[in-house]
Amino acid sequence: MGTAPILDADNQQSFAETAMRLGGKSEEEARRLGAVDKADEQVESLFEQRYRTAHSPVHRAVWDASLPLDQFAAPPLSAGEPCDAAMQRSLEVVRRRRDAGTVYGENGKLDPGLLAELGQAGYWGMLIDPKFGGQGASFARFTNFLTRMATIDPMVAGLASVHGCIGAVDPVRAFGTPEQQARFLPRLASGEALSGFALTEPCAGSDLTALRTTATLVGDHYEVTGEKLFITNVIPGRTIGLVVLLEGKPAVLIADLPPEENEQFRIKSYGLYALRHAHNNGLLFNRFRVPRENLLTPPLGDGLTIAYHGLNLGRLALCAGAAGTMRVMLANLLPWAAFRRTYGQAINTRELVKRRIARLAGLIAGSDALVAWGSWLIDQHYRGELECIIAKIFGSEAMKEAAIELFMKTHGGRSFLKGHLFGDNVYDFLAPCIYEGEGEILGLAFFKSLVKEHGKAFFEPIGKALQQQGIRTFNPLNPSHAWKLRRELMAYSRWMMGQKLGRRPRVDLAGLDPRLAEHVAFAQSQFDRFPVELSSTMRKHQLKLPDRQCRMAELSQRVQDAVVILVTALWAHGKKNEVATLSADMLCQDLRRKLTGQRPEDRHFRDAGKLAEVILSGGFDELTGIPVGDILMPYENR
Repeated sequence: MGTAPILDADNQQSFAETAMRLGGKSEEEARRLGAVDKADEQVESLFEQRYRTAHSPVHRAVWDASLPLDQFAAPPLSAGEPCDAAMQRSLEVVRRRRDAGTVYGENGKLDPGLLAELGQAGYWGMLIDPKFGGQGASFARFTNFLTRMATIDPMVAGLASVHGCIGAVDPVRAFGTPEQQARFLPRLASGEALSGFALTEPCAGSDLTALRTTATLVGDHYEVTGEKLFITNVIPGRTIGLVVLLEGKPAVLIADLPPEENEQFRIKSYGLYALRHAHNNGLLFNRFRVPRENLLTPPLGDGLTIAYHGLNLGRLALCAGAAGTMRVMLANLLPWAAFRRTYGQAINTRELVKRRIARLAGLIAGSDALVAWGSWLIDQHYRGELECIIAKIFGSEAMKEAAIELFMKTHGGRSFLKGHLFGDNVYDFLAPCIYEGEGEILGLAFFKSLVKEHGKAFFEPIGKALQQQGIRTFNPLNPSHAWKLRRELMAYSRWMMGQKLGRRPRVDLAGLDPRLAEHVAFAQSQFDRFPVELSSTMRKHQLKLPDRQCRMAELSQRVQDAVVILVTALWAHGKKNEVATLSADMLCQDLRRKLTGQRPEDRHFRDAGKLAEVILSGGFDELTGIPVGDILMPYENR
C-alpha cells in the first residue's frame, strides 16, 4: 500500500530503487506494489476525467476548497421502470418457494428448479442490456431490489451479485467485443450460463500479484494450468471469468466449464461454514482448453484491470444484502423481546434492549444511505472506488455487530439452538467482513487512493529532487538540503499555509431538520481538519509510510466515519419521515462520539428509547412481510 512517490511507467525501476534505499523495501516487493499501482491507474483511465477518483465526492470533500454537498445525496428512485416487472416476478418466485419450503434441495443448496424459475422471471439478466435479453436495470434500482430480495432469502440475493457484479456478466459487458457480448450475454441473461469469477488462489488473495495459474496459446486455444480457491457459484457446467497469467501478465478468459469433471478440469471440494446454500469450490486445471476468441482485451491494462472493475459493484451489492439481512434480524428480535420477561416485565420495556433496537435501526439506515448514494454515483458513471469501499466496510461491520452485539446477546442461549436464525446463519453474518476484500486491508487501499494525488503533486517532486541531488536522508534543518530543494519545498509550504490560514465556506441546506443539520455541520468540520492531518502523516513517515499500517488504518477509518455521517444525514433529509430521521440521528450520534471520544449524554438514551418505541409500535414499515421464525423452547409466561 505504497504512498511514497508514485512514478510513471518509465520511472518504475527508479521508484523501486528509491523504495529499497529509503524505505527498506526489497526489489520484489517494490515491483509488485508498482504493478498494483499500474493496474489502478489503468482502471482510472477507463473513466472520463471528471468521474475519476480525484474528482469523486469523497476526494473533493477532503481536498477541495469547498465541500460538494450536492454530491452526497442521491435523488429518489423513479416511480417505475421496465425492469420492475421482472423484479416483482422474481420476488414472488422466491417468496412462494420459501413458503413451500422448496428454496433448497436435498443437498442444502439452492434448488436447481428455483434457479431455472428465476431465469424465466428475468432475474439473472437484471444488469444486462435488453438487446441481449436482459432487463437493463440501473444499478441503483438493482441494489434496492437486492435489499428486498435479501429479506426473503439472502443467498438468492447474494447469487445475483456473484453472477451480475463479480461473475462473468460485468467483464463481458464492460470489456467484451461485440462478438463476445452477442455470444455470451444472452446465455448469461437467461440463466442458461450461471457464472462466477475465478480469481483467488492459494497464494493470491489480497495480493493479486501472486497469481500462478498460467495460460499458454496452443493453436486456436489456450491451455490453462493451475488452481483456484474459494470460488462461489462454480460447479461443472457453469461459466466463469478466469484470471490467468498469459505471457507473464494477468489476463481474463471467459471459460465454459465442462458438464463433468475430466483430466483437464476437476473440482476441489472442502468444508466451508459460510455460503452453505451455494456452491463454493476450488478448481484444478491441467492444460484445460479455452478457445482463443474467449480472451477479453481491455482497451488499457490487463486482467487486473478487469478484476478491479467489477469489485466496486460487488461491494455495493454486499452492503445492500446486509441492509436486507439486518431487517430480518430486527423483525425477529421484536417478537422475542415482547415474549421474554424478566422480573415480571417484557424485556422490550428495558432501556438496554431499547438501545439495541435503536442501534440496529441506525445501522440499517446507514447501510441504506450508502447503497443509495454509491449506486447513484455508479449510474452517473463515477468510478466510485472510495465510496464503494466505505459501503462495503460499513455494511459488513454493521451486520457483524448486529448479529453478535444486538441479535445474539438479546436472544441469549437460544441463539445457539439449531433452527435459530443466528445459530444457523452466524458464518454468513460474519463472512462479508472478508468478501470483496478484508475490511482493514480495504481501509489501507482507501487511504492510498485518497492521498495519491496529493502525494503526486507535492511529495513526488521532492522525492525526485532528492534522487537528482544525491541526498540519501533529507534533513530540513540542513541549509544545503533546504536550498537544493527550495522550489519543491516552497510549493508545499504555500499549500500548507493556505490550509492553515484559509477557511472553507459552510454549505447550508434549506429545510434541514435541526437534528440532521447538527450532524452535517459536524461532518464539515471534520473534513476541514483532514487535509493537514493526512499531509502531515505523509510528511512525517515519508517512504516508511507503507509500514505504518495502523496509522493509515486509523486515519482512513475516521475519514470513512465522517462520510457515513454526512451521507446518512442527507439521506434521512431526502426521506422526509420521522423514522428515517430518528434512525439516522441515532447512528450519527454514535459515530460522532466515536470520533470525539465523548461519553453519551442522557439525551442520547432518551432518543434511543423514543426510536425503539416507534419501532415497537409498528412504525418501521419496511419490516412488513418479513418472515419471523418461531420462538424456540418457549415457556409459559407467568
